[in-house]
Amino acid sequence: MGEIRRWPFWAMLWKEFVQLRRDRFTLAMMTGIPVIQIALFGYAIQTEVRHLPTVVLDESRSAASRSLVTALENTGNFDVIDAVTDRDAVKRAIERGDAKAALVIPPDFDRDLKRRREATAQVIVDAADPLSASAAISAGGQLGAIQSRQLLARGSPRVPSIDVRVRPWYNPGLRSAVYIVPGIIGVILSMTMVIIASIAVVRERERGTLEQLIVTPIGKTALMLGKIVPFMIIGYVQITVILLVGRLLFRVPIVGNIAELYLVALPFIIASLGVGLLVSAAVKTQAQAMQLGFFYLLPNILLSGFMFPREAMPEPAQWIGAALPLTYFLKTLRGILLKGVGVAELWRETAVMVGFSVLLVSLAVRRFHKTIE
Repeated sequence: MGEIRRWPFWAMLWKEFVQLRRDRFTLAMMTGIPVIQIALFGYAIQTEVRHLPTVVLDESRSAASRSLVTALENTGNFDVIDAVTDRDAVKRAIERGDAKAALVIPPDFDRDLKRRREATAQVIVDAADPLSASAAISAGGQLGAIQSRQLLARGSPRVPSIDVRVRPWYNPGLRSAVYIVPGIIGVILSMTMVIIASIAVVRERERGTLEQLIVTPIGKTALMLGKIVPFMIIGYVQITVILLVGRLLFRVPIVGNIAELYLVALPFIIASLGVGLLVSAAVKTQAQAMQLGFFYLLPNILLSGFMFPREAMPEPAQWIGAALPLTYFLKTLRGILLKGVGVAELWRETAVMVGFSVLLVSLAVRRFHKTIE
């Protein structure tokens, strides 16, 4: 045993264990964060999407059309949230994201059934997210057969056929790249703004250069802007590169106005920088900054709607996602790029991101002052 303790390896090993025991913050993050994450994500991540919010345009206004609406709800894949009066209202509801599907029943639906002719209806599905749309498309395609069987069970001598045509919007090929690539913009921006920005501040604190900057004639406002603006420029470069690569390699459509996309990206970038500055104020080393940054990023990736549909998550997980700026940025990203909607339709999400940016940067500046004094 004495010979083992004389090995240089043993001395180094003992030193690292002692140092790790003294750094209780890092030890707590290394052991506590995995437990929290596995409990949270194992409970929250579900891929089966049901109960999509649905609007109904019933131009027939008959007992037969109301029976079709009931059959739609009975599939369990659709929840009727509103009845609209025209097709423009259907389009607006889906573009804004208020509805994920729509049932359109034409005015001659009941008349065709009574004349023993084929009656048609249409189910529109927001297919920008292929994972959540696939089950709805399948259920919508079976709706006509279900309703025809119900008519047969009622003893009708001549059962007319009901043809429910499913129309996927925005991503008719159900290509996952169309949904994922715009989301990558938000994820990479989060990663860059939060982790890289926090590490950059902590590195200056470790080297002592941050305190040297404070005693110079540079004002605190100029100091903060000098730390933030370069990362903002990097963020816009990243957006441009991802859009070009996504268009050239994956044929991701760009339907909306790019200038509006750059505009709504600004409050998200600022909010993410605020998170990065908060992280830098809470830690002392670059390793701690990376661990805390990744702890923030994992919920962004898994609970914001980037990979998994939020509609399938339990309510507590949706509440956590609602507290993440990326949740709202992804909705604006996909709305502008895939649906062609503008800031006027996405003003609620934009306003929330502006609120996040003001709150987080204010907290970061206040905490930053306390740390460097």
